[in-house]
Amino acid sequence: MVSEKMYELGTKKSTIRTIFEFGQKRAKEIGKENIFDFSLGNPNVPAPDFIKQAILDILDTVSSVDVHGYTVAPGNPDAREALAKSINKRFGVQISGRNLFLTSGAAAAITITFKALSEPGDEFIAFAPFFPEYQCFVESVGGKLVVVPARTDDFQIDFDAFESLVSPNTKAVIVNSPNNPSGVVYSLDTIQRLADLLRRKEKEYGHPIFLISDEPYREIAYDGIDVPYLTRYFENTIVCYSYSKSFSLPGERIGYILVPDEVSDFEKVYGAIAGAARVLTHVNAPSLFQRVIAMCADMKPDLSVYEKNGKLLYQGLLDAGFSCVRPQGAFYLFPKALEEDDYAFCDRAKKYNLLLVPGTDFGCPGYFRAAYCVETQMIERSLPFFKKLAEEYQS
Repeated sequence: MVSEKMYELGTKKSTIRTIFEFGQKRAKEIGKENIFDFSLGNPNVPAPDFIKQAILDILDTVSSVDVHGYTVAPGNPDAREALAKSINKRFGVQISGRNLFLTSGAAAAITITFKALSEPGDEFIAFAPFFPEYQCFVESVGGKLVVVPARTDDFQIDFDAFESLVSPNTKAVIVNSPNNPSGVVYSLDTIQRLADLLRRKEKEYGHPIFLISDEPYREIAYDGIDVPYLTRYFENTIVCYSYSKSFSLPGERIGYILVPDEVSDFEKVYGAIAGAARVLTHVNAPSLFQRVIAMCADMKPDLSVYEKNGKLLYQGLLDAGFSCVRPQGAFYLFPKALEEDDYAFCDRAKKYNLLLVPGTDFGCPGYFRAAYCVETQMIERSLPFFKKLAEEYQS
């Protein structure tokens, strides 16, 4: 009667959402101030004032028909040109509006890109730990997700494991840096090794292998660390970007796909992206926010609280006896759980009203994710409870 796969996806909530909803229910019982919810990557930094001002300026100066009406499917041409100029200035590349396809956030950008590239038998490679939705996004377009096990000492790429999994069926490799959930930024050396390996495999197999760069956390990087811009290092790179985290606009659903001219058979790839968007019911990205991001493309939000929160939680967990790779960006920590069963560990943490997400969901059992895009005071209040949780295991 219905698709069993779709029924399963629609009725089985993600672990993250289940934990978040548990926290909402528990907060009604004991008070929100007593819940330490690290489950959801929902930005707690307000949208910058310049976003509000841009909205007001647009509403005051542009006709209602133009603000709220349809745009062409790839996005308002003027908005795309403005974004292209900003990208060129920031990253030293040479693109134009024709290289951009505006989307309803990064999830749409990624799924459209998967759909555009996928042919029967294709495989897409992700590096653990990875964003769990990659699995259903890839499977929804008929592809197969192949996971490279994590190199847990630093969460850079395990190249021996990676090379053993690349095959003639590999269509694309997904990179997410800064990474959700580890907070790690892939180093320039890692990116250059990855590019060299992919070029070698392209030559060996006689077809392109695309690098899909999932970049919603690009602006959230710490201590002046550089986040390599992948189109500069590998020709067949497609960038999927979102303003959800950089401008704190997750509910507005605005982002883009960038297809550089250097991509093999650019016209066909871009055309396939347009076709994939069409069959996935994309009409156009929200027209008001196309204009907003174009006006604000060169503006820098104050995201310093994430670095403050990350350092506070990281040091607090180390002091309590946890081990964790130091975060370099995004707003997540990915510490080692205090027992092999990360689900059991996260369940025990609920006794102290600590809401954490098991690492198994990210392809990395034995770890857990803590999202620190929360009020700093909540982190401060939570630290004694992390210590009590650790002491319970020590005893």
